[in-house]
Amino acid sequence: MQHDAQAPCLLALETATDTLRLGVCFQGRVYEHEGPGSAQSSATLIPALWSLMAQAGCAMRDVQAIAFGRGPGAFTGLRTACSVAQGLALGRGCPVLPIDTLMVVAEAARQAHGDTDVWAAQDARMNQLYAARYRWQAGHWATLDAPALYDPAAFGRLVAGIDGAVVAGNAVTVHAPALALEHLTLRPQAAPTARALLALGAAAWSRGEAVDAALALPLYVRDKVAQTTAEREALRTP
Repeated sequence: MQHDAQAPCLLALETATDTLRLGVCFQGRVYEHEGPGSAQSSATLIPALWSLMAQAGCAMRDVQAIAFGRGPGAFTGLRTACSVAQGLALGRGCPVLPIDTLMVVAEAARQAHGDTDVWAAQDARMNQLYAARYRWQAGHWATLDAPALYDPAAFGRLVAGIDGAVVAGNAVTVHAPALALEHLTLRPQAAPTARALLALGAAAWSRGEAVDAALALPLYVRDKVAQTTAEREALRTP
C-alpha cells in the first residue's frame, strides 16, 4: 500500500487481458487484487471488488469516480470493464475515467523503471499486436502514436530506428522472433496494473477529465473479432 492524503477515492477496473486487475484508492491508500480474467472476470469481478473495498474500509458512498481500462484488448473484457464501471457509476451518481490500457502499461514501466519514452505493446492474438507510443513530459503522458493494430514484423521495423526506445508489454515475449528488438530496452513484465491505472485515473481526475457514465465507450481498434477457418488453416501451413 502507499499513502497520499490528497488522493481522490477511486475504483479501478482492468479486464482487457487474461488477468483481472482491480484497485481501490481510499484515504490515500492503494489496495489491489489480481485474478483470472477472460470469461471468468464477468462472474468474479463484482465479488472480488466488494471484497477489496471491504479490505480498504471503503463504501460506494465514498467513491468519487471509477477508472477503467478502455482498451484496446479482448472484446469481452473491454465490454465487461466498461459496463460494470457504468453500472456502478450510475448507481453511485459519480462519473467515470476511461483510460487507455496501453497507457496503463507505459505507466507501469515508468513506475517500475523510470521510463519516460515508451512504446507499449500488447498481444492482440491472431498474430498481431496493439501498440502506442507515449512520452512523459510536464508531469503527464503525451500520446505520440495513438493505439493501433500492427503485424509484428511491421511493428519491429517501425521501432527499430528509434534511438533509446523502450518497448513494454507482453507482446515483447509473445512475438519475440518476429519483432527482433534485441537492441532495444525491453520491459516484458510491464502490465496494466491496478496501481498504474489508479495513478492515471487520479491524474485525469485532477485535470477534470471525468465523464458521465453514459458517455463511456471501449476502445476496440480492431473491428474483426476472429479469424476465418481458412485463415487459421493458412497459419498452420509451413
